[in-house]
Amino acid sequence: MYLSIRDDIVFVAGYQTIAEGCADLGIPAVELGVQKDDTVPAIAPKDGKDRLNVSDPAGIAELKRQSEATGIRIAALLMANNFNIETRQEEIDWAVRVVEACSQLGVQALRIDAIMHGERDLPLPERQRITATAIREVLDRTEGSGVDLGIENHGFQGNDPEFLSGLLELVGSPRLGLTLDSGNFYWRGWPLSRVYEIFREFAPHVKHTHIKNIKYPEAMRDTEREIGYEYDRYVSPIHEGDIDHKLYIRLLKEAGYERDICLEDESFGKYTIEERRENLRQAANFFRAVI
Repeated sequence: MYLSIRDDIVFVAGYQTIAEGCADLGIPAVELGVQKDDTVPAIAPKDGKDRLNVSDPAGIAELKRQSEATGIRIAALLMANNFNIETRQEEIDWAVRVVEACSQLGVQALRIDAIMHGERDLPLPERQRITATAIREVLDRTEGSGVDLGIENHGFQGNDPEFLSGLLELVGSPRLGLTLDSGNFYWRGWPLSRVYEIFREFAPHVKHTHIKNIKYPEAMRDTEREIGYEYDRYVSPIHEGDIDHKLYIRLLKEAGYERDICLEDESFGKYTIEERRENLRQAANFFRAVI
């Protein structure tokens, strides 16, 4: 295992570039978000180009060069896709292009999104069918790429263990697993003890991670709450919240997970720029020790 950080978090912490942020925080890897135009943030912008196109051979070559020059590994790419819209085929085609980019970059995992139109209205089997059909096409069209898809426990249906387990079974591919966000099941309102049960259930399927934390009053921690209950108030620095990340890491290790632990501190709204950076440093120190 090794540490990584989401690109957005680097910028929210006030760093001008990923290279600057990772160097200051001592974090050796980054997850890059891919926009609909197939661009990602440059690691160390050159000639004023702060974004690079991963569907363009020149963009791939420059991103590789920047990664090698800075020593910053690209741990994963990230998509905010929606597999239940009128332009659904465009979403699938986009995912195929990003998987191909991952393969060219030597990136092992692509985070895909569980959030989609109709997720609160359609029956569970129909939502699973829609998602599985799209994922199967992506997997079939990228066979041999060596790239895994990690569907994040994100939003309403992504934080439903029944949705996730049924989807994994329906697709039935070793290339599909989870981007297991350690904070999102707790955000969903599951009691803390239930969150740990879910971690155990899905640890063998993890392809990638996101790490965040929440600190609720003690009386609320093992009760079920409404989705997203006062998140802005209770979201916390990663090393200070209720979730036992030593247990989380242990469960991943026992399941054979060896990839990145990706920091995604969302408590930045409560802190100054320097405080945000210090929180990330403390989180990085914590996870280095645990790993």
